[in-house]
Amino acid sequence: MNMQTPRPHRPEGTETVTLQSVSEESLEKIQRLKARASRGLFSMALFIAFSIGALRDFDFLPPLSPQILAILGTPPSANMISAALMLYSFSAIILILSRMMSGSGSYSGIAHVGYLAAFYTFYHFAGVLGENFWAVFAAGTTILGLESYHVWTFCAEEIKKELESPAEPGSNNGDGQGTDE
Repeated sequence: MNMQTPRPHRPEGTETVTLQSVSEESLEKIQRLKARASRGLFSMALFIAFSIGALRDFDFLPPLSPQILAILGTPPSANMISAALMLYSFSAIILILSRMMSGSGSYSGIAHVGYLAAFYTFYHFAGVLGENFWAVFAAGTTILGLESYHVWTFCAEEIKKELESPAEPGSNNGDGQGTDE
């Protein structure tokens, strides 16, 4: 039973009604923002895939030859890798939180996946991946989850601004820079 006040005839669904009132340029920007919001999920999936390989101690890859291992040299100690992981984790979290507070829409999830993969690799070559897997995994899910949340909320706010802004030239199109003179 519909208890709302009568409205003029409009298609069903509030999103459809709202999207009909915005310009073509705004619709394109909304689609880009929706795609951008899903990047966090892609980074998380990539990290989880790499983590599965690390959990198996990369047994699906061929072992490195003694010559390559000699070129790489002695791996760093587990304590040194752990200290670097802790420093990286706190630094990444602080940077993400500062971007959240400043309203910046920048995103570096793929770079975080690369750094975290490097920590898995360092632990693997040091021969202590089994003991330190969960430390890297916890740091990675925390960092990538926070990064994903940041980008998702930023894009949701920008989409809301786009839907609320009038489709007139010189209006605020959700980029945070109106043309008030």
